[in-house]
Amino acid sequence: MIRLAIISLVIAAVLAILGFGGAAGTFVGIAKFLFFLAIALFVIFLVLGLMAGKGIKNAIDR
Repeated sequence: MIRLAIISLVIAAVLAILGFGGAAGTFVGIAKFLFFLAIALFVIFLVLGLMAGKGIKNAIDR
């Protein structure tokens, strides 16, 4: 997902250089959305992984 955000930023930069400001702004918005979505998913899965790890540790220790 981060790769898609970077690709969107590169496309936005090329469009901005060529003078297509509206399309460049759209691709920057897409890149921001993908970046923050990737960060949110990372945090959610990190918390779930830590919780699952503690559950497995408690089950093994018994």
